[in-house]
Amino acid sequence: MRGHTRACIENLRAVVESAGGTLADIVDVTVLLINMDDFAAFNEVYEQYFSESRPARTTLAVSALPMENIIEIKAIACLRDAWTSS
Repeated sequence: MRGHTRACIENLRAVVESAGGTLADIVDVTVLLINMDDFAAFNEVYEQYFSESRPARTTLAVSALPMENIIEIKAIACLRDAWTSS
């Protein structure tokens, strides 16, 4: 779970950085876990990335994810420059 969580968050980081932001710009996260018993391992890694800025978070247990994944993370980022650009 730790490796899967790290990979998901690194993918999020790459997407946000490609738009000119950082992980601190993420304001809302939805996490889908196949097994809620994995929550502690997931949360351990999650807190390493979001220790200072803590976006709103919803974590749900689901019965299945595509392609045999055990975790899926969706995030919404608010890039401030996008709101102030003319």
